[in-house]
Amino acid sequence: MQLTDNWFTALSENEDGTFTFISGRTGIDEFINSHKLRERIEVVWTYQADAKGLPADDAEAQRMEEVVDKLREVMEKDKLAIMTGVYTGQGQREINFICRNVAAFGERLNNTLSVYPKLPIVIHAYDDPDNEEYRDLLELKGEED
Repeated sequence: MQLTDNWFTALSENEDGTFTFISGRTGIDEFINSHKLRERIEVVWTYQADAKGLPADDAEAQRMEEVVDKLREVMEKDKLAIMTGVYTGQGQREINFICRNVAAFGERLNNTLSVYPKLPIVIHAYDDPDNEEYRDLLELKGEED
């Protein structure tokens, strides 16, 4: 199975007038259909938001990009986990992965982030054998077409 690098973007205006930028991955049907990636991991980074809900601090925004890129590289190198979506808005960036092994993901996450000062992140793991969150994300792509 070949992992593609195809993404779509969407913009959602929230009820409070802020925005959420959404990046979603496409072209990973073979991985979804293999039923090997049955866990969902959310890495939630809380940041200081501007009036539109986006990162107020350019340095922190850059650090978030760096960390997202690094996590993607480390988790996807052997397909332990695949990044499926990134939501940025309302003072949070949520990075979603589908994963084969939560314990291995946690170990690799800790090793990867050990080079950074303590980051304002929280990790959530969910049993998601049907990849429901990812399927919901793809519905956003349909709205943009």
